[in-house]
Formats: sequence, structure tokens, C-alpha cells
Amino acid sequence: MSSSRPVQETLGLRTPPIAIGFLDDEPEGLARWHGGSVPAGCAFWTKAMAGETFYTVPSDHFNCPVGCHTHRLPLPASRRTELGRAADTMIGAGYLLPSDVMSMPSLSRSPAAVAYGPVDAAPFPWDVILLAATPAQGMLIYEAFVRLGDDPLMVVSALGRPACSLLPFVTEGDRAALSFGCAGNRTFTDLPDDQLYFAVPAALWDRFSDVLETIVRANETMATYYEGKKDTT
Repeated sequence: MSSSRPVQETLGLRTPPIAIGFLDDEPEGLARWHGGSVPAGCAFWTKAMAGETFYTVPSDHFNCPVGCHTHRLPLPASRRTELGRAADTMIGAGYLLPSDVMSMPSLSRSPAAVAYGPVDAAPFPWDVILLAATPAQGMLIYEAFVRLGDDPLMVVSALGRPACSLLPFVTEGDRAALSFGCAGNRTFTDLPDDQLYFAVPAALWDRFSDVLETIVRANETMATYYEGKKDTT
């Protein structure tokens, strides 16, 4: 598979694209997460974007009942009420409607491990690659997706809350999507207000990387053209 470094450099991303794999077994030769408890599963995204490569087991995600729901990680009996309490809080605040809970995208199977790491250093099977990008960078990403797809209006889906549902949505649907980043995700990851997420299915990554180079060069050429027009008005 292609290295992420050209993609990061081509787009000028502040953090590297990360690979995420939903694995049926704990991977050999890969370090298990050793950083202690985290408040939400999306906190692992930040660790990977900072350069760490590791895998987690279901218990590492138990502080995040919503993330366990989207990743189909069964909570132990002692913690099964936490999803209901979290949902009640969100519904009570007007953040969710009751129907929203059951319509959240989720994985079709329960993984034994979830692995994370910068895509150019990820020694495990990927399911999805996640990028944090500004809207200007996102336009280039979107145009690359359009170049790969058949229907420009159906190439990229947009998701809101919870941000973690982006991963099963892309993994199960094998299509690109973006997430605006929910309130919880932005709290736990410190995602800047000027960034959002794009997710690419692993099967499209190589083609996406190749097409992106063409898209960026074309936009640079057009930017120069538009600057010239602006100066003549």
C-alpha cells in the first residue's frame, strides 16, 4: 500500500493520516496500548496522529459506551446500563432524538482488537484510513473522491454525531465519508475548530493517493489562473 507521507505533504496536513484495523485476533508483533484509561475511544485517534502505533482490546474502550455501541464491543454486565444512561443524558439535553440511537452506524461483527497507527507505519490489516483536514484541504480530498466515483452527488456522505460512527460507516459501506466531529470527539481529541474528518476505505487508499496528486496540481494551476483574473478586474 502507498505511504501516507506524500498525502500528508501534498495536502499540508498537520497530522498524518492514520490507519485503523478491526481485527479478529490480537496481532503479533504489535504493541498493546499501555497508556492507561482513556475517556473515549476517539482519544486513540489522537495518539495515532501523534505517531504511536498500537492495538487495543475491548476493555480499553469501556469508558465510552457510545463508542462500544458503534464498534460493536459488548460491555460487561456491570457496565451495560452506561449506554442507556449516556443516551438518556443526550436525549434529555435535546442532543439526540430517541430514534437516533438505534440508527447509528455500527460494525457488523465484534472485533477482538482495534489497531491504530500512522498509515505509513501500520503493520496490520487496515479497514479505514482517517484524515483530519481543513475545509480547503477537504475540498481537494472531495475532488479526489469524485474522480474515483461514478456519481459526484453520491460519492461522499456527511456524518455528524457521534464522530466514531464514521469508522463503521466507511468500513461496512466501503465508501468514503466525512464527519464534522461531534462535541464529545472535539472535547476528547482537541480537534481544532477549523478541521473535520475524512475517512477512506482501505481498498481505495492507493487509488485515492494517486488521484490526489493530479487534483492538487490542477487546483494549484487554477489558483494561479484565478489570481490573474482577480488582478485584471
